[in-house]
Amino acid sequence: MRMIGPAIPVVAVCGMLACGPARADIVPPMKGNDTGGIISFEMATQADVKLLAVEHCARYGKVAKFLAADAQYGGYISFACRWVPYGAAERPLSVRY
Repeated sequence: MRMIGPAIPVVAVCGMLACGPARADIVPPMKGNDTGGIISFEMATQADVKLLAVEHCARYGKVAKFLAADAQYGGYISFACRWVPYGAAERPLSVRY
C-alpha cells in the first residue's frame, strides 16, 4: 500500500508525456546575429530578402554580403555581416528600434 501512493504521480506524468503531441522544433523564418544569418527560401517569395538582410546588419553598424542560396523547399539564403570596407565613402545607416 505504501508503494502505490508515490507511483500514482509517476504514472500520471508518464501518461501525459505519452499522450502529448510530438512535434519538431519551430524554426523562425529569419535568424541571425552580428556575424550574419539565414533567411528561409520560402520567405523570398513574400518579402524583399535583401532589405531584411541590410536592415539586420545595419543594427550592428555593418553591411550585408550574400553568400549562398539553396533554392529548394526547406532551403535557406545565407548572408554575412561585414564591416564597411576601408576607404568606403559612406557609413551604413543606423537602424534604431
